[in-house]
Amino acid sequence: MPINAHVASATAHAPDLSSPIVAAWGMGVDSTAMIIEWVARGYPLHAVLAADTGAERPETYAFLPIFQKWMDARGIPNHVVRYQPKRFKNWPPYYTIIENCLTNGTLPSISFGVTHSCSAKWKIQPQNKWVQEWEPAQRAWAVGEKVLKLIGYDSSPADSRRYAHREGHLDDRYDYHYPLRTWGWDRDDCIRRIQQEGLPVVHKSACICCLATQPSEIRTLPPWCLRLIVLLEARAAPRLRTIDGLWRKGTKGLRGREAHPGSMTEFIRIEGLLPRNEIEHIVANAPPDLVRFQDVAALVPLEEREPLRHWLDRFNAGLDRLNARDEGLAA
Repeated sequence: MPINAHVASATAHAPDLSSPIVAAWGMGVDSTAMIIEWVARGYPLHAVLAADTGAERPETYAFLPIFQKWMDARGIPNHVVRYQPKRFKNWPPYYTIIENCLTNGTLPSISFGVTHSCSAKWKIQPQNKWVQEWEPAQRAWAVGEKVLKLIGYDSSPADSRRYAHREGHLDDRYDYHYPLRTWGWDRDDCIRRIQQEGLPVVHKSACICCLATQPSEIRTLPPWCLRLIVLLEARAAPRLRTIDGLWRKGTKGLRGREAHPGSMTEFIRIEGLLPRNEIEHIVANAPPDLVRFQDVAALVPLEEREPLRHWLDRFNAGLDRLNARDEGLAA
């Protein structure tokens, strides 16, 4: 069906366009198409917020400046926000979901069956914090008005379930509007709209360490991402009692889905996506080295501690040297 054939089914819940309007841009297909069409229809848009968890796929980070340029050319204010931890106690500073998990020796909460907490901490909270400091929002709240937040849930079955979970959610500060559902758009409509705009269709936005990551997506990750996955599971292994890894438990591949183990590391090993000796080196050596790094951090004041990012840089550089040495020996 042509995109223009979609018509809003009702106007009973028409949004208040006089409010400060913020779009939550997930850097994926749906929210990108939502912003493009919203602007094309001449509706006001006062800010676009993208929350960076620090663990998105490389394709997502590559698309970020492309769409920022598109928004800049149309005078749409846009900002990338990030979660900012306030207390590090005895730990080196961390700023991404992966660094947070490595610090605590655990996996993202979704791997343990706790849904939505990752998004709440790493996406919703940083966006709301930015809006709290935004003058138009402060003025609106001061007189009892709300900020209108645009959310890119489409009309597909999967997003309909997500929408149903949020429907009825009340907030004293925000009204939530779902333009794609008002327009009756599904994911294919969103893809077509992005293509019509002359923009590349971005990959599905998701953390590389997310339970929802498919085997086909793991196969397309570059080595440095695969290393982080192995490192995450190796660091968390001593605390895993009821699950096997980031995928929780193995699946048999029912209903057309591909079977896979519960551990992404095991999948990477079986598929030969990383050299076997590299995987074993990470599992055996990286977690204790990270713990030593953390122990040193506990002995110095916070302002003198190295951020965990520095350790990760050395971790990757060391594996590069290991592979170069092994390749030299093989030659």
